[in-house]
Amino acid sequence: MCYNKAVHSGRFEKARAALTRHQIDMRKMYAEKRIIMNINIDKLHCLIDLHVHLDGSVSIPMAKRLALINGIELNESEEDLKERLQVSKDCRDLNEYLEKFEFPLTLLQKAEAITECVRMLIAGQDSQGIMYSEIRFAPQLHMQKGLTQEEVVQAAIKGLGNSDYHKLILCCMRGSDNEELNKETIRIAHTYLGRGVVALDLAGAEKLYPTKQFVGIFKEALAYNIPFTIHAGEADGEESIKTAIYMGAERIGHGIRAAWSEDMIKELADKNIPLELCPTSNLNTKVVDNIADYPIMKLINNGVKVTINTDNMMVSGTSIKNELKLLVQTFPINGIILKNLLINSAEAAFAKDSIKEQLKRKIYEELDGVTYE
Repeated sequence: MCYNKAVHSGRFEKARAALTRHQIDMRKMYAEKRIIMNINIDKLHCLIDLHVHLDGSVSIPMAKRLALINGIELNESEEDLKERLQVSKDCRDLNEYLEKFEFPLTLLQKAEAITECVRMLIAGQDSQGIMYSEIRFAPQLHMQKGLTQEEVVQAAIKGLGNSDYHKLILCCMRGSDNEELNKETIRIAHTYLGRGVVALDLAGAEKLYPTKQFVGIFKEALAYNIPFTIHAGEADGEESIKTAIYMGAERIGHGIRAAWSEDMIKELADKNIPLELCPTSNLNTKVVDNIADYPIMKLINNGVKVTINTDNMMVSGTSIKNELKLLVQTFPINGIILKNLLINSAEAAFAKDSIKEQLKRKIYEELDGVTYE
């Protein structure tokens, strides 16, 4: 009888201990959730944007300034300018989204305008708490008034102002008749690598011009040891991402459609290849119809290295803080996850190791000492 009591007592104590551990774990989980929901994201200054297009981030004040440089009179109202620069909620797909680049590109055909645009974008990023960014653009799209690709890149580098924390990614463009222009972009990236330029990219209409058509071009980038990211899995699916990885991409621009393939998720996680997610942009282009359907948690929970970015601040009407707030308000993103997302961006940056360490220290300092409301 005493033995039975001892057995039951032992079982009870084990059960109570297990319950206590569970309660403690649950309290920790809810505490983390409470912390992140109470962080004032607007006050953070440890943010990073690895995927932001120069021509897609021309705000209305920037457009007015660039028009002045170009001697162009903009007689439209601010509402009309906004309509020319930003997609509506009725945007149907990526191809329609890309139409919004036509107007800002007309303002970026002079060296002075390109320099000023980069300078103004960085000033805006600094005011938004972005401590590091990689601004991308396609030099070949800025040659309409006689500039060479090299002159375009030189003008953009001038706009950086020798910053260690804002760099350039040069985009090759998807197309059927621009192979030589893409080869020139790669050669210029090699010339200015480490002098303001940190990487290459492949951008444009992914569905119309599949990634597999550009395998040969990027062999030259590999020969030059130029790191690169590739837009893949934005408008096209798993095969596009697989091809980008095969080509040697160190990061994947967007890559959100990887979430529809268990094999692709596993490959990204196993190879530690970061995704440059751009939630609002993906909503605009109808990758998903509702933010609640955005598969970020599936990617995170399966070990994929996820980063959060803006893509095109003006075209999508967003900022890096808006992107983070949108996710925090929608998903169970706790303090640990937020910190990991920012650390992922620091580690994925095409930056020197010393810069990456500085970025990570800043993230830890801010999130460990943030003021809660």
